[in-house]
Amino acid sequence: MEQTSAITHSVMLDADKCKGCTTCIRHCPSEAIRVRGGLARITSEKCIDCGECIRVCPNHAKRAVYDELEELSKYEYRIALPAPTLYGQFNNLESVDYVLVGLLRCGFNAVFEVSKAAEIVSGYTRRLLKEGRAKTPIISSACPAVIRIIRSRFPYLCSYVLPVKSPMQLAASLARHEAMEKTGLPSEKIGVFFISPCPAKVTDVHYPIGLEKSDVDGVISISAIYKPLLAEMNKLKDPDIISESGLLGINWAVSGGESSGLMQERYLAADGVDNVMKVLDELENKRLPPLDFIELNACPGGCVGGPSTVENPFIAKARIQMLRKDLPFYKNDYPEKGFGDITLDWNDELAYRPVDAAGTDMATALERLSRIESLKEEFPGLDCGACGAPTCEALARDIVEGHAGKGDCLFFLKKSLEYIFADTKGNAVSMTDENGGLK
Repeated sequence: MEQTSAITHSVMLDADKCKGCTTCIRHCPSEAIRVRGGLARITSEKCIDCGECIRVCPNHAKRAVYDELEELSKYEYRIALPAPTLYGQFNNLESVDYVLVGLLRCGFNAVFEVSKAAEIVSGYTRRLLKEGRAKTPIISSACPAVIRIIRSRFPYLCSYVLPVKSPMQLAASLARHEAMEKTGLPSEKIGVFFISPCPAKVTDVHYPIGLEKSDVDGVISISAIYKPLLAEMNKLKDPDIISESGLLGINWAVSGGESSGLMQERYLAADGVDNVMKVLDELENKRLPPLDFIELNACPGGCVGGPSTVENPFIAKARIQMLRKDLPFYKNDYPEKGFGDITLDWNDELAYRPVDAAGTDMATALERLSRIESLKEEFPGLDCGACGAPTCEALARDIVEGHAGKGDCLFFLKKSLEYIFADTKGNAVSMTDENGGLK
């Protein structure tokens, strides 16, 4: 279960590279970044680790922190969980078995395909829809960045989120169980590592939403394992056939892949943070047509667009499409009797958790909102970002919370200077030239 204390995030700022350009604040979907004193600052309570700031920063001042490959040595038995996105990173890949066997040669004792778990999750979701046991439209719970957006900004949509483990979390549970039965080793001697395209998965491992604890021990980025894995793959001529998933599971790597696996017509798939926010706004305001399922991915193009991949998402998508052509639709489904003690359901329901300091009671919260609205009226409403906050409303919120002042707004500062430099007759002296700039 996610802790309520400050979270250690996977997205970090490299202060030496930051130029205070404000590009990141304009693209952060959770308004977690401010520029103060010429330096970007990430607010831990608001960050969702989507990696959008990594993608857009022109100075490469944002980076994701993952586990190192050296972490494998801590465990007697090591399991790799490759995200299906990994398959789209390699040119002229004839089959995914090259990747899977290559991982075994990189120091892993076993591989459990996340695409296999994805097919099981799809089967379970199909059952929930058929039996009417889920509130529609179901919102996919596969992208942890999207779930954190909903939890902090869309309280009325929390009950629509599918309370089911993501393929990564399910794959980890199944892989650990299989390894313990096969080797006889205790759980603590078995290391389960997810090969990830995005930093949001790192946070989801350390602070899983809906779960008491994750079965993933570490997260390695695709970009970190790419070169050593490619070197081992190049040595293979005819790898053993060990893949256990079909095109349905592999298709989860791209936007719309999860939705198509439900075999339903009434679905919507959106990718990219801006598009996700628009869909959530439309859904909350009940402006969408009747739907059964909504798939939302924070990364453009789906997981293939993750900031920790090495290949262009469009090229990666095309490669995955080529891989799928000779595969069966799917090889796995949710079994009638389940998996014994391993369940797919969350331990807890998703609860609304606003990140703004709303006060300790309703009266305080209303008074705070009133002050924010009043402050907004004093600002120009241009949302230029020059103050270091993404919008005028965000600046007003920062002022009320004690993190900023009115003088941070250049337009408000200009008015203040005009008032200060009044002439002796009490008339305000203009501080601007004919072009509207400060004199």
